[in-house]
Amino acid sequence: MNEHRYIANPAVSISRGIPLAEEQGLGALTLGGFLQDVVQRFGAHEALVHRNEDGRVERWTYEDLWNRSMAVAKALIADGLGKGERVGVLMTNRPEFLTSVFGAALAGGVAAPISTFSTAAELAYLLELSAVSTLLLERSVLKKDFLETLCELDPRIGRDPQEPFASEVFPFLRSLAMVGEGARGAMQTWQGFLERGAGLADDRVARRAAAVSPADPGALFFSSGSTARPKGILSAHRGVALQMWRMGPQQGLADGVRSWTANGFFWSGNFSMIVGGTLACGGTIVLQRTFHPAEALEMMEAERVNFLFAWPHQWEQLIGAPNWEKADLSALVYVDASSPIARHPKVNSSWIEPRHCYGNTETFTLSTAYPAQTSREEAGDSHGLPLPGNIIKIVEPQSGRALPVGERGELAVKGPTLMLGYLGVPLADTLDEEGFFRTGDGGWLDSEGRLHWEGRLNDIIKTGGANVSPLEIDDVICECPQVKMVQTIGVPHHTLGEMVVSCIVLHDGAHLDEKSVQSWAKEKLASYKVPRRVLFFGSADLQLTGSAKIKTADLRALAAKKLEST
Repeated sequence: MNEHRYIANPAVSISRGIPLAEEQGLGALTLGGFLQDVVQRFGAHEALVHRNEDGRVERWTYEDLWNRSMAVAKALIADGLGKGERVGVLMTNRPEFLTSVFGAALAGGVAAPISTFSTAAELAYLLELSAVSTLLLERSVLKKDFLETLCELDPRIGRDPQEPFASEVFPFLRSLAMVGEGARGAMQTWQGFLERGAGLADDRVARRAAAVSPADPGALFFSSGSTARPKGILSAHRGVALQMWRMGPQQGLADGVRSWTANGFFWSGNFSMIVGGTLACGGTIVLQRTFHPAEALEMMEAERVNFLFAWPHQWEQLIGAPNWEKADLSALVYVDASSPIARHPKVNSSWIEPRHCYGNTETFTLSTAYPAQTSREEAGDSHGLPLPGNIIKIVEPQSGRALPVGERGELAVKGPTLMLGYLGVPLADTLDEEGFFRTGDGGWLDSEGRLHWEGRLNDIIKTGGANVSPLEIDDVICECPQVKMVQTIGVPHHTLGEMVVSCIVLHDGAHLDEKSVQSWAKEKLASYKVPRRVLFFGSADLQLTGSAKIKTADLRALAAKKLEST
């Protein structure tokens, strides 16, 4: 990444990245322009590999990705899509997801990826909130049948239309198409949808793509819903494209990298890191629709994957797969030495993952970071320096007053990837007088301008008059070899205000008790930070969001109930 330049005045906690104009390695700043750039650079190179439902392996070049994205764009234009209209994309990581997102951008629309983890009630909420006019979907995902779900939500979808379809439930929805068998009623087959635009000239798409500016709305992603109902977060093309160009250098990925993930591209971090980071390097994305550890290892071996992006709970499943020991993972070079994956007998990597970073969906992922290969000695325990164009400040939560360097407060951010706004919320209600977004996260800046993030302000534990960051405690307990997952919370206490409670899931076969955890924590933490209670749970007890975040409110209720019974 680029060298950071910061300005830190001891009197006020404000840190700045280098000017955006000085950032190197950027290309076109629209989604359609990004695709066009990478296709021109890497046309005949392999862009993606996908194992179909019948087991056949499908390979696309960059030119294939362009041509099929153009076909979606033409179909959307023929379907009547207007500039700025939203196109819902309800799919797993498959080729059609990518062509739907890029096709919508080329046609002048706004792609709105929707989580395939959605229940019927959540899907109804997201369709209403997003106001999509077109919904492109994959019919079957694991045990979900989204065609049947949609027909239950709006029975008219399943009826044979006597006139152009208009939803009786979702007032803006007028067109649907699906990947999979059994389309009926208003639901078009994927092939039938593409055929609608088959007669359009390429110039129709080119003129539309040229009319899209970096400042125009480019993508609508949704928050994970770990603390409340998901928010619709609208981002400009520039913000999305900037992060896509940045992710390869941020990860230290070489040209031609081969990347694998099963984490949904409907989360902004997965999209920017894998889709942006890989394609901007002329690499190949190895797609897996849903996570199956044994199949994932087979694909990594067969496709000589260099970079895998998985969540910690998936690492454990990979290690526990029956083919773990036998799989040839020698091509994996982007594996941090501290990762359990690095213990595989065929993995030999000196890569240091870019763990020192901070971001939100509201800034379309990272706003501060150190790049890959940054040592702990250089980064300390910080979460990095502001990326180009970004300004970070720490404010007093109630007044909004900027605090002196080193004082803890609320993190506020401003920069070129900041969202255009939340759907249904006036922008003035989310920005302060200087245009900063108040994140609701707590932290502080040091004298070098580095951010130290401490988690959600409402997650900060106030115990015995002191403020305690649960993240600091979790970092210490996570280093205990028997611990698979930990989340520390504050539980109401009659004298302390809140009691520090660590909730732990152990590795299979591991044994640990409360006193052992407390003794471990005492070696690195001040006494008031050591958890007064340690509770043990099974993995199935903790409800995760689709992005592998523990639902904090649910955990507090579960912990309080367990404490009452002990």
